[in-house]
Amino acid sequence: MNAENTQKGPALVILAAGMGSRYNGLKQLDTFSPQGDTIIDFSIYDAIQAGFKKIVFVIRKELLQDFKDMFEPKIKGRVEVEYVFQELDKVPDEFIDEERKKPWGTGHALMLTKDVIKENFAVINADDFYGRKAFETMAESLKNTDPDSYKFNMVAYRLKNTVSEHGYVSRGECKLSEDGLLKDVTERTHIETKGDEILVENDQGELENIDPDTFVSMNFWGFTPKCFEFGWDLFREFLEENRGKLKAEFYIPNLVNEMLKSDKVTVDVLISNEKWFGVTYRDDKPIVQSEISRLKEENVYPIKLWE
Repeated sequence: MNAENTQKGPALVILAAGMGSRYNGLKQLDTFSPQGDTIIDFSIYDAIQAGFKKIVFVIRKELLQDFKDMFEPKIKGRVEVEYVFQELDKVPDEFIDEERKKPWGTGHALMLTKDVIKENFAVINADDFYGRKAFETMAESLKNTDPDSYKFNMVAYRLKNTVSEHGYVSRGECKLSEDGLLKDVTERTHIETKGDEILVENDQGELENIDPDTFVSMNFWGFTPKCFEFGWDLFREFLEENRGKLKAEFYIPNLVNEMLKSDKVTVDVLISNEKWFGVTYRDDKPIVQSEISRLKEENVYPIKLWE
């Protein structure tokens, strides 16, 4: 086992290059408390407490100074920081489309971190609040995994704990084996609530019921550096199939399913019964603000995170 990597502690990759089109603004840097906390602040705070030693921001290059101004005064000296740029031209030349505005998706973002990741690492979204326990469970798992192995993992939430009252959301629907390993994950890009029911849009574009206790991915994954052996061939296939589609995205579940088909990889599923919260829509913001206020009142977090 590569002892140096495991002793150093895992890295945390934060996917923050999204456009926030449904939120109508840059939710990665929006603040949710009187102290000016972003959701990312809580993720980094929980990650440091859990033993993560490096933060890798995947952002658009134009946001570099904004991110440095927001986070470096708080976390410099506490944790190593790296930046990776997810730009539209980071694809083979023949697939560059001047009309495209949207980043190429979470799978593409993950693959771009290869040059700065040499240790076990986790991946999260910038706009999701995962909870302290999820970071502790993930860190413990990554610290005890051989960096040369193909043992990956993910945190799974129950669908009913992850929906928004203000519109549809995207979630990765997970199928598990009897021994708790991931068999398959399907990106569902339209899940909505209607009364007490939860509905999912199927491949035919029709809404159908889905079990509220279905396990879903909120894009909290754990990998060893071996994950970088996969992906570029699949991404090229994706680019071929989606020429001219300006909003098509290559997701981490696309990548993970390819890994699982290799028969080298196992993905252990770490179950969380916590209630997720995050911001897909502007109307989600007051809910997040009140949850953060409650957590501070209950002393889960200090009033001033970084003092």
